Amino acid sequence: MKRNKRIKLLEIIKEYIFNNKKEYIIVILLFVIGIFLGVLFINNTGEVQKTEITTYMNNFINELKETQNLNYTELLKNSITQNILLAIILWFFGTTVIGIPVVFGMIVYRGFCLGYTIATCITIMGLSKGISFVLILLLLQNILFIPAIIALAVSGFKLYKSIIKDRNKENIKMEVLRHTIFSLIMLVIMILSSVVEILLSTNILKGVVKYF
Repeated sequence: MKRNKRIKLLEIIKEYIFNNKKEYIIVILLFVIGIFLGVLFINNTGEVQKTEITTYMNNFINELKETQNLNYTELLKNSITQNILLAIILWFFGTTVIGIPVVFGMIVYRGFCLGYTIATCITIMGLSKGISFVLILLLLQNILFIPAIIALAVSGFKLYKSIIKDRNKENIKMEVLRHTIFSLIMLVIMILSSVVEILLSTNILKGVVKYF
């Protein structure tokens, strides 16, 4: 029974993505552009800035090594708060016609942050250690986080196109309601990504950080 439900859910997700493939391609492309911008930014950073970044990374690693008991409650609270704020921003600007550039801008920015972090780790630690550090630090939570924010942006983009095509107030209200419900589901996934980040990724990183 559970397996059938899982299969049905996967089919619904596949159908949703297929029906909105153009929107997904555009949003994913913007995210990838953001990643490349983040990588280019690090590659074109001056020596002084690189020294500052190296110092920050070394301090971060040393702090992880030396801290015996992390305040997981505070870390989790901060991560969840940030994700709730991001979800609200994407939802709110996704419900307005003039707000869709902000949604796209946020996607580019999140891609930039990811590209910046990856390039920083590899530049400072070298290829093998840098990739290992990034995989431990970012992979698990981003399996949930990245698809969630991309889906949120696509939902907002879809709503924007619906408003442009159909000016009927009742239809618009229905589309806004659908967008809101979908946004709440994505918010739950983003909160789960915070739990994975703090309780799983951070613990794994703390266990292996002595090798970096």
